[in-house]
Amino acid sequence: AGLLLCPQITDGTLLNKLATPPKTLLGTETIAHVGLIYNIFLTGLEMNLDTVLLARKKATTIAVAGTLIPMALGYAIYSLAQVLYTTPTKDMSCYGTASAYLFWALVLSVTNYPVLAHILTDLKILYTGLGRVAITAATINDFYNWAMFVLLIPYATHSERPFVSVVLTMGFVLFCYSVLRPFLSRLILKITEKNEWDNYKLSFVLVGTLACAHVTEMLGTHSIVGALVYGLVLPRGKFADMLMERLDDLVSVYLAPLFFVSCGVRFDFRSFQLHKLHKVAIIVVLSCFAKISSIIIATSFYKMPFRDGVALGALMNTKGILPLVMLNIAVDRKMMSRDFYTAMVTANVLMTILVSPTINYIYKPSKKFEKDKLRTIQNLRADAEIRVLVCFHNTRQATGMISILEACSAPNVTLLHVFAAQLIELKGRGTAFLVDLDQTSSHQSLQADMDNVTNIFSEFAREKSQTSVENLIAMSSYDTIHKDIYNIAEEKRASLIILPFHKQVSGDGDLEVSNTAFKEINQNVMQCAPCSVGILVDRGHGSLSKANLRVAVLFIGGPDDREALAIAWRMAKHPGIHLSLVHILLFGKVAEVDTNVASLDEPQGLLSTVLDSEKEKELDEEYVSLFRLMAVSNEDSIIYSEKQVHTSDDIPSVFNELDKEGYDLYILGHGKGRNSMVLSNLLEWTDCPELGVIGDMLASNSFGSYSSVLVVQQYGFGGTNFRTCKRVNSNNRDVEALFGKPE
Repeated sequence: AGLLLCPQITDGTLLNKLATPPKTLLGTETIAHVGLIYNIFLTGLEMNLDTVLLARKKATTIAVAGTLIPMALGYAIYSLAQVLYTTPTKDMSCYGTASAYLFWALVLSVTNYPVLAHILTDLKILYTGLGRVAITAATINDFYNWAMFVLLIPYATHSERPFVSVVLTMGFVLFCYSVLRPFLSRLILKITEKNEWDNYKLSFVLVGTLACAHVTEMLGTHSIVGALVYGLVLPRGKFADMLMERLDDLVSVYLAPLFFVSCGVRFDFRSFQLHKLHKVAIIVVLSCFAKISSIIIATSFYKMPFRDGVALGALMNTKGILPLVMLNIAVDRKMMSRDFYTAMVTANVLMTILVSPTINYIYKPSKKFEKDKLRTIQNLRADAEIRVLVCFHNTRQATGMISILEACSAPNVTLLHVFAAQLIELKGRGTAFLVDLDQTSSHQSLQADMDNVTNIFSEFAREKSQTSVENLIAMSSYDTIHKDIYNIAEEKRASLIILPFHKQVSGDGDLEVSNTAFKEINQNVMQCAPCSVGILVDRGHGSLSKANLRVAVLFIGGPDDREALAIAWRMAKHPGIHLSLVHILLFGKVAEVDTNVASLDEPQGLLSTVLDSEKEKELDEEYVSLFRLMAVSNEDSIIYSEKQVHTSDDIPSVFNELDKEGYDLYILGHGKGRNSMVLSNLLEWTDCPELGVIGDMLASNSFGSYSSVLVVQQYGFGGTNFRTCKRVNSNNRDVEALFGKPE
C-alpha cells in the first residue's frame, strides 16, 4: 500500500535521500503512529500475565531458549549479511554498529502472542498439547521481548542518559501498578456495575492511552511502552471485553493498516536487484530457521518428537507489530540500511504467512487418533476406564450433567475420567484460549461462574474414589467451537461427548429455548464427532446421592440404540440405578425398510439396503440376547420387557403407557441404522432432528413428560445429516397430532 501511495519511491532515489517518509505522507505517518499506539494498547488489554507467573518448567524453558538462542544466531546472521551485501559501489560496514546487531537480534527473538493465538484458533489446534505449549511459551517470550525492548532501546538508539531513561521508565511502570491500577480498578468497576459507560466516559480512557504513551516517549523509551503498560493495568472482565469489542473495528480495520503503509514506504525493491536474489534468499532463510532450530534444541530435552519440535518452532516464528517497530526505529535513525530492512521485513512476512501451511503439512493431530471401535462405550472392555467429555455453557447445565456422571461411576466397578469443558462464546478482539481451572482463573468476568463449576466437579470427584476430573474452559466463536470440541475429545481420547440440549425447563415445567446457537453447535458436533455423542435434555431428574434413579432404555434397533444400551448397562452397575430395557418390536408397515436411507451417504441400491437392514437386526438380537443373559438374569434391579408396534398410531400409545411408570431418565439412540420407513418420514418433520424421531417426541412439551432424555449417537457409522429435514416445525404440530396437547 505504501508503494501505491508513493510510486516514485520505487526507483530508490527519493528513499536514498530521505530518512523519513516524504512530506506528502507525514499526515499518514502521524495517524499510523496513533493507530500503532492503540493497537499495542489492545494487546496489553488482552495479555494475561498470570500465564507468565504460573507457567510450567517446560513452557518456560522453551520460551527462554526461543529468546536467547535466536539472539545469538542473529549476531552471526547479521555478520554474514554484511559480507554478502557488500558491493564494489556500496560498503555495508558503516552499519556494523553494536546497535544494528542488537536490533537484528531482537527482531529474530520476537514471537507475537496475539497473532499466534488467532492462528492456533483458526487451525483449531489451540486445545491440543502442542497448542497449549505454544500459547504459553509465546506469552512468556512476548513478555521477555517487551522487557528487553524497554531496557535496551534507550541504549541502542543512543539516547541522552540511557540509564536515566530506563530507571525513570521502570519507575513509571511501578507507579502505574501501585498507584494508578488500584484507583482505576475501583473507578472503572464502579461505573461498570452501574452500567453507566457511554462514549463521553470512554473518551477519558482513550485519552489516558495517549497520555501514558506521551510519558514514556518523554522518558526516552518509546510511546508504545506506555500504551502497553496502560492496557495491562486496566481491570479485566466485562469492561475490557466491552472496550475491545468497541475499538476492534476502528483500530484493526482503519488505523493499524496505516502503520503497514508506512512500512511499505520504507521497503526498497531495488535490494533484490542490487544484491542478487539468491543473497537475499540466504539471509531470509537463515533468519526463518533461527527460531525453529532453537525450539528443536529445547524440545529435544523433553523428548518431544522431532516433527512436533519443528511445528512448535514454526508457530513460535509468528511475528507481529513489535519487530516492525524495531526495524522502523533502526532504519529511521540510520542504524540499519534499507537493504537490511527490506530483507528483514521480507523474512518476517514469510515467517508469519508460512505458519499455517507448515502446520497443516507437518502437524496433523488427527493422524494420532485413527478410527477404531474403542471410541464407543459398547466396545470398551468391562473393566476399562470410561473417558467422558461433558460440555456445558453455564452452571445450571453443569449441575444436570453431574447426575449422568454419578450414574456412570459405579463404586469399585468403573474407572471414570471426566473432562468438564465450559464453552464460552468469543466476541470481539478477545483471544481464544484454553485454561486449566485448577491452575488459573484470570478472566474476571467469568470468575464467579468458573468457581461454581470448579466446586461442583471438584466435590463430585472427592465423593467418588474412582473418578478423576479435569476442569477446562474453552473460548471460541460459536460458529467454529464444534471443531474445538473435536480436538479436545481427540486429545483426551474420550469415548463419549455429552452435550446440553438448547432448551431448559421453565418455571411451569415446559422446555423453553435458552439459546438457539446451542442447537447449531450440537448438530455440528454430531456431524463429524471423533467418538460417540450424547445430548442431554435435562428436566431435573435429581441426584443419586439423594434418591434412586429409574432409567428406561428404549431399544428399537441400530448402532445408536446399541450404544445407548451399552451406556445404560454401565449405569446398571451402580446400586442406585433401576434399569428397564423396553424392546420395541416393529411389525407390518412400520417395519418396512426405507430404501432411501443408504443413499444419504452413498447409493448402494435396494438389495444392499435390505441386506444391511437384516445385518443390523442380527446385531441387535445378538446384543439384546447377551444383555438378557448377563444382566437381567443376574440383577434384581434390571427388568426386560417388549412392546409391539404395528401402526404409527401405536407409537404414542406405547410412549404414553411407559411415561406413566414415572421414569427419571430415558436413554435411547438417535436412530442411525433403523431403516424404518415410518420413522424416516417422521424425521423429516421433527423440530429437533439432533434428537432423532423418538427423542424429539419425548422432549416435546406436547408429550407432557417430566423425565429427562439422553439421546446417543454411536461413533463409527458416519455423522448425522441434518439437511434431510424438509422444514422445521417450531410449533410441534405433528407431535401434537400424535400425542395431543397436555392438559
